[in-house]
Amino acid sequence: MDACAHVEAQVRQAVRESGIDPVSEHAVVRLMVDDAVAEFVASCADGAVADFSGPLPDLAQLAQDVGDAVVGLGPLQRYLDDPEIEEIYINAPGRIFVARHGRSELTTTVLTARAVRDLVERMLSTSGRRLDMSSPFVDARLADGSRLHVVIPDITGEHWAVNIRKFVVRARHVDDLVRLGVMPTNAAAFLEASVVAGLNIVVAGGTQAGKTTLLNSLLGCVPARERVVTCEETFELQLADHPDWVAMQTRQPGLEGTGEVSLRDLVREALRMRPSRLVIGEVRQQEALDLLIAMNSGMPSMASVHANSAREAVTKLCTLPLLAGVNISADFVVPTVAGCIDLVVHVQTGIDGVRRIREISSLSGRVEDGVIEMAPLFVAGGKLAGRTELRRGDGYPPHLDRYAAAGIDVVALLGAAGAEVA
Repeated sequence: MDACAHVEAQVRQAVRESGIDPVSEHAVVRLMVDDAVAEFVASCADGAVADFSGPLPDLAQLAQDVGDAVVGLGPLQRYLDDPEIEEIYINAPGRIFVARHGRSELTTTVLTARAVRDLVERMLSTSGRRLDMSSPFVDARLADGSRLHVVIPDITGEHWAVNIRKFVVRARHVDDLVRLGVMPTNAAAFLEASVVAGLNIVVAGGTQAGKTTLLNSLLGCVPARERVVTCEETFELQLADHPDWVAMQTRQPGLEGTGEVSLRDLVREALRMRPSRLVIGEVRQQEALDLLIAMNSGMPSMASVHANSAREAVTKLCTLPLLAGVNISADFVVPTVAGCIDLVVHVQTGIDGVRRIREISSLSGRVEDGVIEMAPLFVAGGKLAGRTELRRGDGYPPHLDRYAAAGIDVVALLGAAGAEVA
């Protein structure tokens, strides 16, 4: 038996005898680990550890490894603790990757198939979600806010596929995004003014482009007097500082195939909860229709959607509602999208791995030959310090009266923005 396995066995026995919960009492377990390591060293000096041979390992590393195994996620814990790592994914027990600065790296960590299953079971233990042959996919939120996604055979070929998406940057306001280089100050000031004025905003981008971070930062601009209700597949948005916030997530069906709560169900229920602001974490399917209906009723709303540009986001939002039923037609959806959505913000990850806003466009509400009219407010163009910069376009947002009612002169704000070098 190696030193780590020996000390881990001692700590687990001590945890069982004490009756503490290692998940919620990390500090106590860490003290037990330190005591077990000290006892192990003393026993080795006395020759009392019969099943251990070899030189003593690094004691600090030994304590870290044992603690990670008992209260963390074992060999994966160091990647979760590394602030530069954005995502961890397991393609096979011996093929474990991490994403750092937007790029993938193959790690030296090697697990067994049994270890992968044990880690997944540990991660799901507090989520209330299940994974079996009848439900081979799972989407869950870990205690630290990371998002877990798992797929098992026979959906995958041979091994379990595991993704852990971390939230490395917890931006709470658009000012944080300025500091991180996601957007310039003038664009941030305009977006904050638009949130305060109650415009309907859609955040668009590809996978891992930073849509949730941007949406979360926009929510940080919502006035404290407003009641915010968020609807998500799994909890990702964080508005802990907002005084009036209700968060809801979907639920998978039970073993009997009943009890499922879809995103459409959440949106309909949210409208009965007297929200001042409705937010859908990500629009993927028919819930786009419910979002449009909420916006059309005068409910300021925000959402994110997978799309490669602002124009493609609008096109997608004209298509998704058609999935809700044969009685929903493009003749209804297209003008509704044009009249309900005010701004589309597109964010993208550059080749350098940095996430930046590429465009902010407005919808005027007009439709010509089935095409929704859009105007560029900010567009990527020009170079400064080797980076593509976001510059003022020639468009203006709709609903100038809403800005005025909020005490904001948006024309002067955008005029100043146009004169400013991003």
